[in-house]
Amino acid sequence: MMNISFEPLTEQHRIAVIDIFNYYIENSFSAYPEKVVDYSFYQKILENTKGYPAYAIKVNEEIAGFCYLSAYNPHSSFNETALITYFISKEYTGKGIGETALKKLEEGAKAKGIKIILAHIASLNEKSIAFHNRNGFKECGRFAKIIKKRNTCFDIVWMQKEI
Repeated sequence: MMNISFEPLTEQHRIAVIDIFNYYIENSFSAYPEKVVDYSFYQKILENTKGYPAYAIKVNEEIAGFCYLSAYNPHSSFNETALITYFISKEYTGKGIGETALKKLEEGAKAKGIKIILAHIASLNEKSIAFHNRNGFKECGRFAKIIKKRNTCFDIVWMQKEI
């Protein structure tokens, strides 16, 4: 049985979070950088999530992923909208952890007065698009062929959910 828990992101999560993110950089199109990021990149994550729900996801005390909300736009007129990000370790995908993380972030979003959650997803990441569709997100836009990684051009699909 899996015991899923959440810890607010802190410095102690730096290595695990960046290692998970770098796995997706190297092995998928779901993380956009072309090359792995240095552990100092974690500081940007902490800065971008300041004042928003941001968690390390633990399964039986092992870090199995991370999730967070961040500002869609820094202007106060967008305070009711946030971007969602989550990455689950490969060995833990398909076990319901993403849905649990989404619910946790939605609770935090509601407490903060957020009414719209946006996700931007690589068009090649069909599993993520399907996940978001199953969980109440609707496609609301698509930027055609704006990203090129490993000599492959693809779209960024925007999805939104009203909570």
